[in-house]
Amino acid sequence: GVNFLATAYDSQGKTTFFNGRKIKHMRAKYKRMRKTLQQKGTASARRKLKTIGQRENRWMTDVNHAVTKALVRQYGERTLFVLEDLTGIREKTERVRIHDRYETVSWAFYQFRQLLEYKARLHGSKVMVVAPHYTSLTCPKCGHTEKANRNKRTHTFCCRTCGYTSNDDRIGAMNLQRKGIEYIVEGTTQA
Repeated sequence: GVNFLATAYDSQGKTTFFNGRKIKHMRAKYKRMRKTLQQKGTASARRKLKTIGQRENRWMTDVNHAVTKALVRQYGERTLFVLEDLTGIREKTERVRIHDRYETVSWAFYQFRQLLEYKARLHGSKVMVVAPHYTSLTCPKCGHTEKANRNKRTHTFCCRTCGYTSNDDRIGAMNLQRKGIEYIVEGTTQA
């Protein structure tokens, strides 16, 4: 599920986690309500289902607004935000248990990206989207990439080469930050 909605890592080495536990709880609550109403199958239950779906969508939008606002406020002007390109994540659901699919891959990732791009632009910042390949499997200290480095169940990362250990979301954020720095360095040398 979504343990952290977003994880940020800055050039000072500070990590900020945007907790997703309450979000996970609310999504499970909406899922239970929907299941109960679907089992009834009455006309009034279908109307209620529609209302609940709209309410959940508004709530997801509010959460995305709050997190993107906090990110832009925290990092200020002239910041390069680096996001994973999560396009097509729903097609990869066959790797996720059926029970966990709704909570894991049904978040409005694209909306989050759009909101962050809009707010960043207002503050003279930019959003860069990169391929997510190996961001949580690559050690940010020694560069070793191996599937065994990451334990998805415990959300931990332990490099099999150098022994560096941390939260797997933090490792992903550190690697995204490195990609952002590489982009800036390559951009300034080419200009």
